[in-house]
Amino acid sequence: MEHPLAAIILAAGKGTRMKSDLPKVLHKVLGKTMVSRVIDQAKAVGVQKIVVVVGYKKEMVMESLKDADVTFAIQEEQLGTAHAVMQCEPFFETWDGDILILSGDVPLLTTHTLQQLIKRHIDNNADATMLTAIVENPEGYGRILRNDDNTLKDIVEEKDATPEIRQIKEINSGIYVFKKEPLFSYLKYVDNKNAQGEYYLPDVLPIMVRNNKKIYLQVADQWEEVQGINTIEELKQTEEKLKRML
Repeated sequence: MEHPLAAIILAAGKGTRMKSDLPKVLHKVLGKTMVSRVIDQAKAVGVQKIVVVVGYKKEMVMESLKDADVTFAIQEEQLGTAHAVMQCEPFFETWDGDILILSGDVPLLTTHTLQQLIKRHIDNNADATMLTAIVENPEGYGRILRNDDNTLKDIVEEKDATPEIRQIKEINSGIYVFKKEPLFSYLKYVDNKNAQGEYYLPDVLPIMVRNNKKIYLQVADQWEEVQGINTIEELKQTEEKLKRML
């Protein structure tokens, strides 16, 4: 392939708000686990290698995916999404290509949206490309500040946002494509100086921008595609949305 593509799928969390002992990604949407749906998303856009990050009740997740042709990276302590991705570095030592990062609890992404994300990344020879979404009520989300050339200027968390920035409706979806080298190089500079004491993947992007790396932006076709599932109520709503999409 001219542009080899791998995927990392983040699937280590417990999902405490689901009020269940079952790992969050093993909850089913229309009879199929969330993480299986996300693996299907990756395969639909031609990824050649998939690494699934597991942690909470990892044996259950690994058993459920034993026939899925994926590799597992283990995150023993759940120390945030940047930490999760760092656990994958040994699996990419010989990889020469891009890495798509997906969340195991975002099952509604369409092939078209992911294809558009990957195309934007390749066409611009980007160091990274972020999938964003336009949300009518963006409360609680980090807001995207754009440059005129569709590159990222900054991500501003809501607690740090001015009233003007809070009017912005474009948010980070948590879905990205990275070139391998800058991803693992700059992850090492992410710190955990936040209320949760965790290492967050979005924090790598402003670091890359400050180092003159080009982060391009691609807007999802529909906001609903990028919604993560955190509660049983959201799971039920997602099933209804999927029925409409099928």
